[in-house]
Amino acid sequence: MHVDVAQVFARPGVDAPLGPSRLHLDAGRIVRIEALADLPTAARHHVALPAPADAHDHGRGLRTLAFGARDQSLETWLPELAFEPRVDPYLRAAVAFARMAEGGIAAANHCHNTQDSQALLKEAEGVARAARDVGLRIGFAVPFAGRNGVVYGPLEPLLAHLPAADHARVHAMRQPTRTLQQNFALVEEIAQLEHEGFRVQYGPVGPQWVDDEAMAAIALASADTGRRVHMHLFETQRQRAWADAHYPRGLLRHLDGIGLLSPRLTVAHAVWLDDDDCGLLAERGVTVSANVSSNLRLRTGLPPWRRYLDAGLRFGLGLDGMSLDDDEDMLREMRLAWHQLQTADAGSDERFALGDLFRAVCVHGRQSITGADGGGELATGAPADILVLDTRRLSRDVLAEAPDHRLERLIARMTKRDIHRLIVGGRSVVHDARCQSVDLPALEAALTADAEAAWQRQPPDAPAIERLRVAVRAHYRCGGCGPGGQSGEGGSHGRG
Repeated sequence: MHVDVAQVFARPGVDAPLGPSRLHLDAGRIVRIEALADLPTAARHHVALPAPADAHDHGRGLRTLAFGARDQSLETWLPELAFEPRVDPYLRAAVAFARMAEGGIAAANHCHNTQDSQALLKEAEGVARAARDVGLRIGFAVPFAGRNGVVYGPLEPLLAHLPAADHARVHAMRQPTRTLQQNFALVEEIAQLEHEGFRVQYGPVGPQWVDDEAMAAIALASADTGRRVHMHLFETQRQRAWADAHYPRGLLRHLDGIGLLSPRLTVAHAVWLDDDDCGLLAERGVTVSANVSSNLRLRTGLPPWRRYLDAGLRFGLGLDGMSLDDDEDMLREMRLAWHQLQTADAGSDERFALGDLFRAVCVHGRQSITGADGGGELATGAPADILVLDTRRLSRDVLAEAPDHRLERLIARMTKRDIHRLIVGGRSVVHDARCQSVDLPALEAALTADAEAAWQRQPPDAPAIERLRVAVRAHYRCGGCGPGGQSGEGGSHGRG
């Protein structure tokens, strides 16, 4: 198999692009990049780049707005996730992965949200099959949780905002669904499903939701097995306030003391980090997934970009299932992050250049999923994960061609509709902006029908969900997770 293009951005923003080239692929890798003296006419508008990675996502085939979880603050949004109907796990994942592929994504961290706590293995089987069928590289984070369900801290202040008839339901939501031993056993069972496009990780959902015993056990297991760890961290200011109240010496210092901070760890969001946090994470080689669109939609704040750069903290980008336009477009997400970074670092000698952006998305984000596999650049021997763009729309009004400006024009204008091909492991997954490995429209229709049938069988209790959402909002407005019962709103940990 070969791919002909007018330009090859082997390491975008670092190396000068190659001219007309033919990329020869075999056994899932690039075996040769041949200069072409005579470029086929059909390829004269095509450019090749390393394919991006989605460093944090949840693989929901039904977008959250589709089932009624409205954009709002994270803590009041979480109760509305109960509207999601229980659907076939294969359909749920296959639709999500095919949409990611059409958004230019070759690899993704799948932070799994269990729909049936007693059927996690079955759900993982569906995800593994979907990864194979669609053709993406998926890191599957097996979820661990066990404390602080519903709100951070005691339930009693929350229950004061709810009628007595709702109390038993809320107490049930706080009960752990699996023991620590069951979770570790499931990790080993799910690991039996591994294939080239599906790798298992430990997934402590977040330190406010996972107790210290489980965190320590995961740190030890990761060190013993080499498996990666993926978790949320300091997504909201309330989470930061809770952590500061419960770990006076610092949550990250505590996690470092038990061995969790390592190059195997990826933390998602990381909005409310301070300078010391960023320095420690950078020193330990931890990767951050910055989720720009999601943080805007869930009102959590901007990533502290300048702190990341000051510390030399490694990061990638994640869509979190919450892209700004609900379109899973990683190319647009890159542009949004690029402009935020340039604004945050204005006046600092442009420390963050386009080469750094592509390295973050294509190399660092990818390594949080696959490890250091040589991917993220287009070179002989590298995995054949290639994004080919058609530049005709992007250059339709350009008066004078300046080859050294082409990368700037790509980041300023490219979207998923400009994707000519997405190749993953030498396999053509997307062609002319449409997924080719599976029939996405048919899968979407099947998923919608399955969801509608599920709602008919077991309609969501909309009044109870709304009562809980309103109660959670009142709980935090009154104070509920910080020192002395204060929520910590207005604390000292700014966005940087």
